[in-house]
Amino acid sequence: MTSHIVIFPVVLPLLAGILLLLLPRQHLPLRRTTSLTSVFLQLATAGFLLNTVNNGEILAYALGNWSPPFGIVLVADRLAVWMLVVTALVAASALLYALRGTDNSGAHFHALFQLQLFGLNGAFLTGDLFNLFVFFEILLLASYSLLLHGGGRLKTKAGLHFVVINLVGSTLFLFAVGTLYGLLGTLNMADLAVKVTQAPAEDIALIHIAGLLLFAVFALKAALLPLYLWLPAAYAYTTATVAALFAIMTKVGAYSILRVYTLIFGAQAGSVSNLIESWLLPLALLTLTVGVLGTLASTRLRQQIAYLVIASIGTLLAAFGMNTEAGIAAGLFYLPHSTFAAAALFLLADCISNRRDVMEDQFEPGPVIQQQRLLGALFFIFAALIAGLPPLSGFIGKFLILNAAMSHSALPWIMGTILITGLFTLIALARGGSMMFYRAQAPHICRIDTSSDMPRSGMSVTAELTPVLCLLVLCIALVIWAGTITEFTTGTASQLLQPELYIQSVLNLEVKP
Repeated sequence: MTSHIVIFPVVLPLLAGILLLLLPRQHLPLRRTTSLTSVFLQLATAGFLLNTVNNGEILAYALGNWSPPFGIVLVADRLAVWMLVVTALVAASALLYALRGTDNSGAHFHALFQLQLFGLNGAFLTGDLFNLFVFFEILLLASYSLLLHGGGRLKTKAGLHFVVINLVGSTLFLFAVGTLYGLLGTLNMADLAVKVTQAPAEDIALIHIAGLLLFAVFALKAALLPLYLWLPAAYAYTTATVAALFAIMTKVGAYSILRVYTLIFGAQAGSVSNLIESWLLPLALLTLTVGVLGTLASTRLRQQIAYLVIASIGTLLAAFGMNTEAGIAAGLFYLPHSTFAAAALFLLADCISNRRDVMEDQFEPGPVIQQQRLLGALFFIFAALIAGLPPLSGFIGKFLILNAAMSHSALPWIMGTILITGLFTLIALARGGSMMFYRAQAPHICRIDTSSDMPRSGMSVTAELTPVLCLLVLCIALVIWAGTITEFTTGTASQLLQPELYIQSVLNLEVKP
């Protein structure tokens, strides 16, 4: 049973999506129940796998009983399962928020939601580069449709930019995997890690080019400078539910960078070892800087949060870019914090916007809003989380990154950039909060808008804010169990920097006749 459960995170959302397509649209309660059940089953499966791989075991699953590297293989190691857990937690919170009514403002929302999870889980578990491309395309299809959920001119414009840029990335991905397959005769990542070290000298230049093309594709998915321009509009103009789920999307690119460039192009890869080491850290620090500058320049709350996502990916990849066990471990702690906090802020921004009448989420003095103290307190807490103030999870994450940088040659740049951008992030969020909560000019005027993420009549503010509070609890849990989580992320980093464990688990996989 343990061996077969590896495929459950992929099969569950796929089957749920197919079932949801077959259900009539008017059966909304049944569709909601099906979608929620699927997400919670995925969460339970991810938790079971987390407990299984916690001792360092790597689970490999050969689809169709074909021995690697000839067949498709799924691999559940510490990193993959860590991503599955974070994805399931964010998905559950986002879906709970959608059940307030916005899931019914467009066709096939729940089926697309499950398709998105199918792509995400598959990308984290696949042990094959071509299937990583396939799951990227599934993500593109589902995310484009979810981005346009509910319709609207701004959504359509942002969606067109999103899909065109990502299609260019898909083309580059095909060029890269085609080159690697032509040179090495395999796309199984474990087998590639072996074949790269045995490649003849005349092929090294092409392998180098293919590896850099892959980096460009993953940088696009992660919104790394200068390939981040698609993100601010896409995240700012879609619905709050979709934006919250998209908080994990950039982490797919970060995951792919970490996976491919420790496994295939790591220290053991001979002539192409540490292929992007000289690129990743500088680009990450520049991305962090640009993200915070965008946060300072933002005129709307949702736009500001979108730039905070860019800043967070810069911080995360700066940790990975150190290419040390301590740096990777710190980044893996920071990853769930930044994902939960960004998702919660998107949902909270929607709650605030729906109470500000025509001012929505603009940084302009507006009306006194309902539940102002509660919403203002939550905004303050998440601002402190994002900025990295003690004793919250953002502080622990940034402290771990700075501590990991103490022995790095780029210490002044890393420490200076993270500390200064943290200060500017706090200033930007304080300015936005002041505009929305402390400069009210007129009494609240209720607005009814059935096309927005506004809660339906009769729904209490407690029910509306439950998903936000759930994400806040997850951030607090990162603080309470920081020691245990840090121990896990350190073990994960150690496992990644010893790719022979992954290679042996995949290539020595025994299939039953």
